[in-house]
Amino acid sequence: MSHRYLPLTEQDKKEMLETIGVDSIEDLFSEIPEDIRFKGELNIKPKKDETSLLKELGRIARKNVTSETHASFLGAGVYDHFVPTVVDHVISRSEFYTAYTPYQPEISQGELQAIFEFQTLISELTGMPVANSSMYDGPTAFAEAGTMAAGVSRKKKLLVSKGVNIQSRQIIRTYGEAQGLEIVEIDLDGTVTDLEKLDAASDEDTAAVMVQYPNFFGSIEDLEAIEKIAHKNKGLFVINSNPLALGILTPPGEFGADIVTGDTQVFGIPAQFGGPHCGYFAATKKLMRKMPGRLVGQTTDDDGNRGFVLTLQAREQHIRREKATSNICSNQALNALGSSVAMSALGKYGLVEMAENNLSLAHYAKDQFSSKGFDVLDGTTFNEFVVKFNDNVNLHDVNETLADDGFIGGYDLGKVDDNFKNHMLVAVTELRTKDEIDTFVERLGELNA
Repeated sequence: MSHRYLPLTEQDKKEMLETIGVDSIEDLFSEIPEDIRFKGELNIKPKKDETSLLKELGRIARKNVTSETHASFLGAGVYDHFVPTVVDHVISRSEFYTAYTPYQPEISQGELQAIFEFQTLISELTGMPVANSSMYDGPTAFAEAGTMAAGVSRKKKLLVSKGVNIQSRQIIRTYGEAQGLEIVEIDLDGTVTDLEKLDAASDEDTAAVMVQYPNFFGSIEDLEAIEKIAHKNKGLFVINSNPLALGILTPPGEFGADIVTGDTQVFGIPAQFGGPHCGYFAATKKLMRKMPGRLVGQTTDDDGNRGFVLTLQAREQHIRREKATSNICSNQALNALGSSVAMSALGKYGLVEMAENNLSLAHYAKDQFSSKGFDVLDGTTFNEFVVKFNDNVNLHDVNETLADDGFIGGYDLGKVDDNFKNHMLVAVTELRTKDEIDTFVERLGELNA
């Protein structure tokens, strides 16, 4: 049968050995003492032909629990959303999936324009004037915002709400340790930031106040009140935001945000083992030259034709390391393209409709839980909310049982916060049907008895 790749032939091996001047493969390892070389047979299965191997791998893959085999109510940072079919068609084109960094604009106009479109879409959603060409993921973008705020303000304290995703908070602490920053986590009042404690913690040393919108629990923070606290001591206001929610929520830019970050996984990027994702980073014009990552700018050539180039590159590792403003010198161009295609396919009205469906279905699910006697924590929510179970219920066992019933259960909040022991974070996206929600709630009602 034909091969999908060119195998290494015995003649190939012979020619390579002759080229480097050795007689055998064993001679390549002659410098390694005999007594530490492995002499036995590796404990691996015998080789198989391609057809048999694909069948075996397929059998193993079918053991996985995925959003294709089960109805998923799991969120906590990675969500099961509709991905338009056109996304895979576009990002599978060789001129896009083989492109890495468009340093030569004269031969990279397609890639540069795609990135420029991504920046424009993010700018429109966030209400910010400038957005970069993408970052690794939302949490690292958020952490970069913290270190950037410290550098700009020349202050060392970051006030981070406990309403921020636990993974983002962990990364902020890691970044902060390297930069010698003081990370102060602000307690919650229910499922939103405690404004009195935030105000009390804010002082002249505060570089930034950092919150999430909607936050980790799906609740909507009072950004108007938080902005006043953030700016009263001339610190920066940093918001990490779900871009899908911005289809119906007031953009952070209208609340006076200085930096807005987030993850575009919700647009065209499947929930695939936790990554790769695509972070975005938007800021005010005042902070433009301090932003990490790349910026694509629009210009004209000598003949007046529109063109695109990388601009303001001196902010990153193209210059002496000690003058660079960030260690980020890469991006997620392919996933950014996928998100741009998804947003374009949905369009302005489709994006709003998708966001509204997340909101309405989540509130329908909250009502169903309440009708079954569950304690649903208060708060205005987007597509996630918190449900309290009886003290004798083990949520790990609950989720194991749900998997047998065809459901991926919610996130056990007791894993990250003792204050939320026996609380489940439930995510409801536009892909969930009311029948699925009803059956899911019915089953959990039985397991909570």
